[in-house]
Amino acid sequence: MLRAMDSAVAGLRSHQNKMDVVGHNIANVNTFGFKAQTYTFKEAMYQTSTASTAGTKTGGVNAAQYGYGTLMGSIGMDMTASTPSYVGGFNASIDGEGFFITRSSKLADGEEQTSDNFKKGDFDYTRVGQFQLDSNGYVTDANGNFLYGFRIAGIDTTTGGFTYDTKLGPLRVPKVTGPGSDTALDFTIENSEDPKDASVAVTIEINNAGIISASVKYGDAGKEATRVVTLGKVAIATFQNPNGVTKAGGNYYKATENDNTGRGVAAAPGEAGTSTLMGGFLEASNVDLAKEFADMITTHRGFQANSKMITVSDEMLSDLVAMKR
Repeated sequence: MLRAMDSAVAGLRSHQNKMDVVGHNIANVNTFGFKAQTYTFKEAMYQTSTASTAGTKTGGVNAAQYGYGTLMGSIGMDMTASTPSYVGGFNASIDGEGFFITRSSKLADGEEQTSDNFKKGDFDYTRVGQFQLDSNGYVTDANGNFLYGFRIAGIDTTTGGFTYDTKLGPLRVPKVTGPGSDTALDFTIENSEDPKDASVAVTIEINNAGIISASVKYGDAGKEATRVVTLGKVAIATFQNPNGVTKAGGNYYKATENDNTGRGVAAAPGEAGTSTLMGGFLEASNVDLAKEFADMITTHRGFQANSKMITVSDEMLSDLVAMKR
């Protein structure tokens, strides 16, 4: 009698937990970058009344066991990419697996991380590429976290192209200096952390290769010129097991050296097998409303069934008490 009631109470708790997960999914159906969660049940422990024995002179006997209901099995994440939504502006969506790398504060000197040990940097990872420039010329996300990538290192005097750092750093408009002419190499670029050194960006954009370019003004007063320079390449983090990341709220995920994410690699989009970007897009939520509503109905029915079991158990106990009268 009490076992039945205990099983029903365990079932109520488990179905309530699943309903919490379903409700959270439905609440985030329009949240950019949200990844739906799935809830599974598992059987509770058993009490063995009769052990399983092999037959000798008589036939064998199967085990007889009483169960104690159900418990939470697991809460997993569906990390599949969702439909990109075009919003325009300084935004980007990852066309496949991976995460943007952000941090609420800059790494101190000497703490810069390379592409294969970046999990030591206590970064925040996100699928939402909603970017902006702050007052000091740094590229940040919508919550003000610094966007990390491979910053511009200088100019290749042979080709006139840009070279990039191999370590991760916060992307920022560089300090561009020169006489103000439009000669191909008549300017210098310097990465500086001084708030006053960032050049003024007139426009800024990001392409599918993750290269952030800005049109900046430089030169002496009265001789100002405008030139398009590169801030750097956005870094995309990929993990051997992306489902091993931990949700941290605010569309962020965490990964540490001792978690189940496995080996992580940070690379520019399109390099080392990394997914490319879709400039001007943001990834929509991957919540399937039809599935969530179906789960909501079955979870509700399961909760009702367990509630009925408690009612029936109570009636049976009441009948037992009434027998003595």
